[in-house]
Amino acid sequence: GSGGVATVAMEASELWVGFVGAGRMAGGLVRGLLQAGKVPASNILASAPSDKNLDAWRELGCRTTHCNLEVVHRSTLVFLATKPHILPGVLEEIRPAVGSHHIVVSLVAGVTIQTLQRLLPPWTKVLRIMPNLPCVVQAGAMVFSRGSNAGDEEAALLKSLLSSCGLCEEVPESYIDIHTGLSGSGVAYVYLFAEALAEGAVKMGMPGALASRIAAQTLLGAAKMLLETGEHPAKLRGDVCTPGGTTIYALHQLEKGALRATVMDAVEAATNRACDMAKD
Repeated sequence: GSGGVATVAMEASELWVGFVGAGRMAGGLVRGLLQAGKVPASNILASAPSDKNLDAWRELGCRTTHCNLEVVHRSTLVFLATKPHILPGVLEEIRPAVGSHHIVVSLVAGVTIQTLQRLLPPWTKVLRIMPNLPCVVQAGAMVFSRGSNAGDEEAALLKSLLSSCGLCEEVPESYIDIHTGLSGSGVAYVYLFAEALAEGAVKMGMPGALASRIAAQTLLGAAKMLLETGEHPAKLRGDVCTPGGTTIYALHQLEKGALRATVMDAVEAATNRACDMAKD
């Protein structure tokens, strides 16, 4: 019943979690769940065609199989984490085993809730999530959307589990492609920026390893301040700029290089690519 949300979330030891597909993204999520103590490793079962990816799961204490159907039979919460082109075949295979007690959560890029619901039994509780790689270190940014049969209870369970992996927000499905461009791909833009920051310091005479550590901590600190103060980035940026000081000289160069327009273009390009991939 509606009072069951807290109990479902609390009694994670009774939650049986399955992963169909055991690649990098699924591995990131499972590490987050395990490190937060949300689900015991012995309650997790993952399937993949070869042992290549499964070895790492066994080291974590999870159970593994080569049989997708076994995962569905032995789990209540099933994460779909295959490559997009493999998914229709996998759904066809597991469809007979999916019951009304299952919660099916897709991590598969570019596959809509509509498609998932069409390829699974009509009653299936389906949710779609889009994580990003820092889930591996519990600093992910994830968004999720629910299908027509997934209620508040399923959404609350998913959110309670995934909040152990980072920021987790429920959004309309149309935001998922934008999230891919902003956050899924966005970590790479940040790595590029971190690399450039450190190279600037190396040019001025600082050793590379030290410059990289300082650059990374600078990004972490700036992001933490944004999240914890809730201030608009422009306000915090203004706070750093003293009249005639070092920062405004640097910002002038970034404006000349059109940093903001370039980053906006990058988010747009990645979002459009995510939309195109969904149409294929």
